[in-house]
Amino acid sequence: MVHDISAYQLGYLVGTPPRGGLPNGFSSDIAQTVHQFHRRLPGYDRTRLVPLARLARRWGVGAVAVKDESTRFGLKAFKVLGSSYAVAQLMHRKLGKRLGEIDFQALAGSAVRRITGDITLTTATDGNHGRGVAWTAQQLGQKAVIYMPKGTVESRVRLIQSHGARVEVTAMNYDDTVRLARDTALQKGWYLIQDTAWEGYTDIPLWIMQGYMTMCAEAAEQMAAIGQRPTHVFVQAGVGSLAAAVVGYLSHRYKKTPPRFIVIEPNNAACFLASAAAGDGRPRNVSGDLDTVMAGLACGEPSTMAWEILRHRVDAYIRCGDYVPANGIRILANPLDGDAAIEAGESGSVSIGLLDLICKHQALERLKAALAIGPNSSLLVFNTEGATDPSNRRDILWFGKWAMPDRVLTAGPAH
Repeated sequence: MVHDISAYQLGYLVGTPPRGGLPNGFSSDIAQTVHQFHRRLPGYDRTRLVPLARLARRWGVGAVAVKDESTRFGLKAFKVLGSSYAVAQLMHRKLGKRLGEIDFQALAGSAVRRITGDITLTTATDGNHGRGVAWTAQQLGQKAVIYMPKGTVESRVRLIQSHGARVEVTAMNYDDTVRLARDTALQKGWYLIQDTAWEGYTDIPLWIMQGYMTMCAEAAEQMAAIGQRPTHVFVQAGVGSLAAAVVGYLSHRYKKTPPRFIVIEPNNAACFLASAAAGDGRPRNVSGDLDTVMAGLACGEPSTMAWEILRHRVDAYIRCGDYVPANGIRILANPLDGDAAIEAGESGSVSIGLLDLICKHQALERLKAALAIGPNSSLLVFNTEGATDPSNRRDILWFGKWAMPDRVLTAGPAH
């Protein structure tokens, strides 16, 4: 049963996942191969893991660590890890080679071009994934056509165009825009680099998810270096590819004592919560405009491949309103003395905003207890993006846009 707390614009479902066997495709050996690939890309640098010790103390937990992807390859988001790895795999397959036989930069050379000819990469995106595809095409000297859903802000369009891609903003929501990109790719012979899977389309989505393991491996190594390991992992879901990669990799990494996995979605696009609540193991879609400030999570149709991983290993699904990520942006931008500031976008800040509610408000004590969050908890979250919509972020910070509802403020913290 989904527990709805309307005053907090929040709903959740906590259960005991069947777990079963470890997800295929996310072993340590595969993760090492992926990480080695990324290390050879121009501009690679490990992003920082930010311990927030003062915030952990305020929340009454053992540790809080934020994997900060706002600086990845200078693109303000983690998504390029997936698109670059998937495109490299695709190019090697086209050339009849195994990954690594040809250096990534050599894929842009004349010898390769004589075999492949000119190619066009395409995808549908809310912003970050499309920029990763455009960056990859730019590195390879190839073309990219990126489709974006209605309501896309101009700043995200310009960021993608800065890599030489053509951008078309549709009059459709995200899921219909995905179908447009798919159909156009089929008609024109383009290469669809989409981060969601469906029947007959699984190789590229799997490669994209595997690409995300570099972020997860870095985070685990950085936590180990400071003597920590996560007891709880909070990860946001759109189509679910990121969440599945995080759950898949960390399930292998900590297979004897896996952390609790908590998936977070916007209220208007909570397709994984709907799928879990149905209780029959089948994915469920949600429809409508999918309106949310968390543009990167505005997806109503779960990736079938991601759902097969998540349904076996996720401990809780939580949906929330737009004030939650807005509050997360404010918390990360204005840290307690001794903690570092973090630039977060709306989709990247939601875990921190949610945890602030769970750890401080009495109305959520039942959820906190169900998740077993307490003094010995070590919480890992992923800031998946920086300020990809600077104007909106400024409105949140300067003018209190999407402020906490009065009912939440008057309820007061638990401690």
